[in-house]
Amino acid sequence: MLNLLSGVRVVSLNHFLLGPVGTQHLADLGADVISVEPLDGAFQRNWGGANKRIDDQSMLFLAGNRNKRSLALDMKSKAGREVVERLIAQADVLAENFRPGVMDRLGLGCETLLERHPGLIYAAASGFGADGPYADRPGQDLLIQAMSGLARITGSADGARPVGVSAADHHGAALFALGILAALFRREKTGKGGRVDVNLLSAAIDLQVESFTCFMNGEQPETVYQPKNVGGWYFAAPYGIYATRDGEIAISLGEISLLAKAIDRPELNDFDKNAQYVQREEVAAIVAAAFAQQDTAHWVERLNAEGVWHSVVNDYPDVVRDPQVRHNDTFIEVEGATGSPIRLVNHPIRYDEATASVSLPPQPLSAQAEQILHMLEYSDDEIETLFDSGVVRRPGT
Repeated sequence: MLNLLSGVRVVSLNHFLLGPVGTQHLADLGADVISVEPLDGAFQRNWGGANKRIDDQSMLFLAGNRNKRSLALDMKSKAGREVVERLIAQADVLAENFRPGVMDRLGLGCETLLERHPGLIYAAASGFGADGPYADRPGQDLLIQAMSGLARITGSADGARPVGVSAADHHGAALFALGILAALFRREKTGKGGRVDVNLLSAAIDLQVESFTCFMNGEQPETVYQPKNVGGWYFAAPYGIYATRDGEIAISLGEISLLAKAIDRPELNDFDKNAQYVQREEVAAIVAAAFAQQDTAHWVERLNAEGVWHSVVNDYPDVVRDPQVRHNDTFIEVEGATGSPIRLVNHPIRYDEATASVSLPPQPLSAQAEQILHMLEYSDDEIETLFDSGVVRRPGT
């Protein structure tokens, strides 16, 4: 197991995807992440993709909750809040993604906690930010993709289309971890804690930094939808994806003369750099007509011969068995909490040539409750009282 963050304790009050995945990045690096959930479990335990449950867990839960200890309690009760306050007193980071104002109503707002614990990193994730005209709106990935323009640039003249994954959540999670690490680094130098804020709307726009920079400077286009075949509104053809007789191929950068030779379309040489953008749909139509005439294997051979940058468009089974993906240990199989094998996407960064490992698979609800309460110096009798009163969920129930 990687121990880059050994000794760092994170109290995670997170639900959905951004917060759990962001704190999972920290857990993969060796931080002690304690996930505090409601008595009936956080949202991600009870909903997940494709109606699947593996190891008695939802897919959403499996995606962002490894290497964490679990504690379920009633935060609205006085005794439950006391448990959380004891946890925070021992923590380096409090990470939460409630709507703005919820933590204040619980008596655990940022100002209150930083006054008590000046070295604490208070990290808040939200849909739109801690304040502003949209602060009280529900933030969810699809809604954010629509609002941020991401669904528009991914769509075509036929209509907008979201990215096929929760892209804003995933990028937001990486930014969440980045912000926490930067704040921890500052504290290491100065002893000062502070607040970190990440929001889905900014994360989704940050995903489009190249596109927005192009849009906001110089002449603006009439629309930013994706032209047919071309990879985006601001790209010149032939940059894009083209159907072959039995599949699809992506064509990236390179001299158009090389592609013209590879697909035997000398008329492509008539389009200079400017025309490749201005007349991109005309260029793309010529390329598309050529690719449609032969199988993928034929074109791969021809493109390789001429040094054209390209890739076959893979379906998921192709990705899972790809030799470079396997070499990178991108997917890992571990034994789940109930003994069932589960396959996960591994931590994506290597450190000193080592990849992260899974010390704890995603855990059953409140599995470490007794262990955590002992750590907080509750006596056996006090722990039993918390269990019996329903303030803390007893493991296995």
